[in-house]
Amino acid sequence: MRHTISVLVDNKPGVLARVAGLFSGRGFNIESLSVNETLDPTMSQMTIVTRGDEKILEQINKQLNKLVDIIKVTDFQSKHVDYIDRELALVKVNVDEHRRSEILSIIDIFRAKVVDVSRTHYTVEITGDEDKINAIIDLFRPLGIKEIVRSGKATLPREKKPR
Repeated sequence: MRHTISVLVDNKPGVLARVAGLFSGRGFNIESLSVNETLDPTMSQMTIVTRGDEKILEQINKQLNKLVDIIKVTDFQSKHVDYIDRELALVKVNVDEHRRSEILSIIDIFRAKVVDVSRTHYTVEITGDEDKINAIIDLFRPLGIKEIVRSGKATLPREKKPR
């Protein structure tokens, strides 16, 4: 099962290395990792995507909570927290004069945008959930993709609605 884990940490050198080391030392893979400073510059927010059954994820959460610079760990799947996640992808797709309109139609449908243009390719910026990003990439594949860069997930819990 895939899990998205949010980890609030002290913004200090070496914290990312210790968290990554915890995963690699136990043979767990990190599928996606995104780290940014929060509104409080003394803290950073890590969003980690990994796979494992409940037992493995329970072990990961316990080990993360034991690290000194960890402030809070939230496994969105195990706590059944409703959340919002988004990702950014930059895709360099091949273009020629016969396919420009087809590519621009796909870009428009997905509410993406062209951020760079050359005679042979467009660089397209796409933001959205993982399914949206995968869908546009699947449409671009037959046209020829030169390069893809993905940011990894950025995740926030939804606010609870007042009763």
